Amino acid sequence: MKLLLIEDDIDITNNLKLLLKENNYEFDNAYNITEGINKLSNNYDLIILDISLPDGNGFSFYKNHLLAKNIPVVFLTAKDDEDDIVNGLELGAEDYITKPFSSKELLARIKRILLKKEKNKIIEIEDIKFDLEKMKVTKNNKEVKLTSLELKILYLFFTNLNKVITRESIIENIWNWTGNDVNDNTVTVYLKRIREKLGDNIIITVKGIGYRVDYEK
Repeated sequence: MKLLLIEDDIDITNNLKLLLKENNYEFDNAYNITEGINKLSNNYDLIILDISLPDGNGFSFYKNHLLAKNIPVVFLTAKDDEDDIVNGLELGAEDYITKPFSSKELLARIKRILLKKEKNKIIEIEDIKFDLEKMKVTKNNKEVKLTSLELKILYLFFTNLNKVITRESIIENIWNWTGNDVNDNTVTVYLKRIREKLGDNIIITVKGIGYRVDYEK
């Protein structure tokens, strides 16, 4: 399990680094959003993210760079402000904690989130099972052959269940994965292929916006 800590306060950062090291967590740290973005090429199981950073807002960073990656995030906030808390949770953050906080409390939240993530590695919807760790999809217990890009698109949906994924977000992700320019027609073609292999009822079209996969219909 690898964590990323994004916090600009040097004292808090040093204390958290010591805490994580003592509890055998592998981690990186960044002191601002720019450094955080540069580290996102690594695979993190959890991000601890301060809301107020020198070069921007933690909420905006989460929305623009982390939401589609579906990495669990714990927001750190210096203000016991209800609006901040609601804003973070509505965006989809896993949890928040208000400074000052106890080490034991933060560790308990980290362990709870990572345990939950471990249990959710295989997602089952109707007759479809997606093993997120092995990147393997089965339908009625028979493996479905998907291309690498089809798997990545489906992974985006299955790690954002009950959320609308916009066509623009899919286009942006395909560009990040392949480096190729794509357009609306590309998205339509790939979604058609995935639906043909899995069935039309899994991916729901949200007219004029994008698509959604529901965990519970």
